[in-house]
Amino acid sequence: MNLELRPPTGADRAAWERLWQGYQRFYKVEIAEAVSDLTWARLLGPDEPMWACLAWQGARAVGMVHWVFHRSTSTAGPYCYLQDLYVDEDVRGSGAGRALIARVRAEAEAASASRLYWLTHESNTNAMALYDKVAERSGFVQYRISL
Repeated sequence: MNLELRPPTGADRAAWERLWQGYQRFYKVEIAEAVSDLTWARLLGPDEPMWACLAWQGARAVGMVHWVFHRSTSTAGPYCYLQDLYVDEDVRGSGAGRALIARVRAEAEAASASRLYWLTHESNTNAMALYDKVAERSGFVQYRISL
């Protein structure tokens, strides 16, 4: 697959929005429009520790990834959390997801991050087949309290 990976610009809002909505449908969540607007602003904000990349196949954005850098109590370097990864259903298995993960890995390495990590739902077995090839499972189980 011939892909161009690049950070979004202000002109890419509609392309990002389509992928962002696909991500929400996949995970069966609804994120408030105001939060999506804030997320978009953060992704473009020069002083934010939140980043994004879109995968383009010609004039069509076919995938997106978001990541965040944060400090850790365990290492001198930051951690890089790959927060959201989504690839259009019709191009899954083509290498787009792998390319987006590799892009985040390169950004994490350039930032001297000590770790790149992400979460996925246990039912996302197709994605996990890829993840098992490019990363190792930590063995940790996530617990959460919604506030």
